[in-house]
Formats: sequence, C-alpha cells, structure tokens
Amino acid sequence: MKKYQLGEFEEIVLLTIAILYKGAYGVAIKEEIESRLARDVSMGALHAALVRLEDKGYIKSFQGEATEDRAGRPRRYFQMTALGRKAMEYSRQTREELWKAIPKISLDLKIVVG
Repeated sequence: MKKYQLGEFEEIVLLTIAILYKGAYGVAIKEEIESRLARDVSMGALHAALVRLEDKGYIKSFQGEATEDRAGRPRRYFQMTALGRKAMEYSRQTREELWKAIPKISLDLKIVVG
C-alpha cells in the first residue's frame, strides 16, 4: 500500500520548502537545493515537482506582494501542509526502518567481486 507517494526529488523540494519556511518561492527553492546538494536544478523540473506536490495536497501556494524587481508581478510562495508533514515523516520513518533492517555484515563490505 502506498500510504504517501513522495519521489526523491519531491522529498527534497518539500524539505527545502520547510527549511525556507515563509521565504519559499521558486528561485529561492532552486538556489537552496543547488547550494545544499551541489546539484543543478532546472526550473522546469522544479515547477513540475511543485505542481505534483500541490496536487497531492502536500503544499499550498499563495501570491506575495507585487515587487518592482519583478515588473509588478507577485512572487508565488509555497508552504507545507499538515498532510505534507505527514508524508515527510512517513518517508523518514520508512527509510529509518529500512536502514535498521540491513544486517551489519551487508554494510561491512571488504571484498570486491568482479
């Protein structure tokens, strides 16, 4: 059963929205991910993930104030919902349970086969 569906990039975006809190808008999210993970993020991929997260009810968006530097257009801000927090907690718990289930010997690899 898929209690919460959260892909890897969606999880990264959701965590970043939580980190940025009230300052989470497109470019800020992109820059935060790139600086923390040393990973290039295209605005197209980010936008698609934001749409998916909003469709799932994990985030909500709202318009900020219009600004001069954006030619009078308002920024679109994102905020995690209670359901989004539950999805993050579920993802974290699932990963922790999987890590705990790995036998120690499985991670203690000294022989390279090949």
